[in-house]
Amino acid sequence: MIKTLVLLGATGDLAGRYLLPALAVLRAAQRLPDDFQVLAAARQDLGEEAFRRRAAESLERHAPLVPAATREDVVRRVRYRRTEMTDPASISSLLSGVRQPVAVYLALPPGLYTAVVTTLGTTGLPAGSRIALEKPFGEDLDSAVALNRLLAQVAGTAGEQTVFRVDHVLGLPTVQNLLALRLANRVLEPVWNSRHIEQIDILWEEDLALEGRAGYFDRSGTLRDVMQNHMLQVLSLIAMDLPACLDEQAVRDRKVDALRSVRRLSREEAASRTRRARYATGWLPGPAGGAGRAVPAYRDEDGVDADRSTETFAEVVLDLDSERWAGTRFLLRAGKALHRRRKQVTVLFRPAEHPLPLRAPANELRIGLDGPDELALHLTGAVSLDPLTPAPVTLAAPPPPADLPAYGHVLLDLLSGGSALSVRGDEAEAAWHVVTPVLDAWNAGLVPLEEYAAGSAGPP
Repeated sequence: MIKTLVLLGATGDLAGRYLLPALAVLRAAQRLPDDFQVLAAARQDLGEEAFRRRAAESLERHAPLVPAATREDVVRRVRYRRTEMTDPASISSLLSGVRQPVAVYLALPPGLYTAVVTTLGTTGLPAGSRIALEKPFGEDLDSAVALNRLLAQVAGTAGEQTVFRVDHVLGLPTVQNLLALRLANRVLEPVWNSRHIEQIDILWEEDLALEGRAGYFDRSGTLRDVMQNHMLQVLSLIAMDLPACLDEQAVRDRKVDALRSVRRLSREEAASRTRRARYATGWLPGPAGGAGRAVPAYRDEDGVDADRSTETFAEVVLDLDSERWAGTRFLLRAGKALHRRRKQVTVLFRPAEHPLPLRAPANELRIGLDGPDELALHLTGAVSLDPLTPAPVTLAAPPPPADLPAYGHVLLDLLSGGSALSVRGDEAEAAWHVVTPVLDAWNAGLVPLEEYAAGSAGPP
């Protein structure tokens, strides 16, 4: 296991809200070695003790269930250095004397990736080191291809093993269990195809607005922010053929096959099978039924360029050209500032073929993606004949391997040399191939930008 994490961008929200708390949880679970250390770096001119105080505050706020002694232990393991990320001399000074190999985590704005990776290549990393990059991986297909090429040059003969493209959704226990769901429940896999399934909806609906993320989100939008990466990762796990074995390479091969089977939309299809919208003034519900709050229109949010026409809601209907899925529709829908939070996969089965005139509803299977650690499925079934009424049936996949947050699984995989939670280079490019025709149609003005009231179900 790599024993030194180099955290570039250590004063940012990602490090304070997710990465440092995940390390604390791993330490509490005794999943990190006793001599593990963190080398934190950022441009801010902070002393080591000042940064440690910030780290301690972040852990108290975002990892309150971790024992105080463990949080203090993690803070003691942190060293801080002011660093210019794109200056080879500064990076070289940062890494001098560091125990080798290292895991370098780019908790930075994606716009800096090319410059920072180039700097790391110039400086040189010790053998066995790894580079982790957050999503989105590139801002379009061309930039993703160029970044992959640069990473390959820096990695050299070590290749993909050096590169860890983070999509933290792959660390969610329920998402990890999507394959186990099909393998553990013998009733599902025989009907997991277009003969029995009419449509699969992948939903990523949030009841939050921008929440201070305008600087990033307004340059990205919902299609790039969650659909190109998170939702297509879920699609690939749902749609993939089962591999001959469950090693990392075989699983990732089948995921790439599933993404490559997605039929590219023509300009006419992109105009008729996609929607985009952004929220207007409205009222968002409060947490756990508490007091809600008024929300300004997206175009009036701080940090938003109203002329950029960034979408906060996206819907895309896709078809897969594969033997398993020909004839099944895949609907992907994501949005911000909606009336409820709902992240799930809904599987709509075709009506049963029966000579009797039964008024049975189509069976529906719902898979929550960010609910409790134990995956629960609700299958609608008939329990009476006249009229037929739905009743829930629960199926369960095996529990997740450890009670860790998503970033806990990501960091453990990164440090231990695994790649199950990393997006492979060709996989990232295949996802961009799917959304590029949609982006082109939107940029050409073929799909109007609709509006919906914040706190509503979305555009009518």
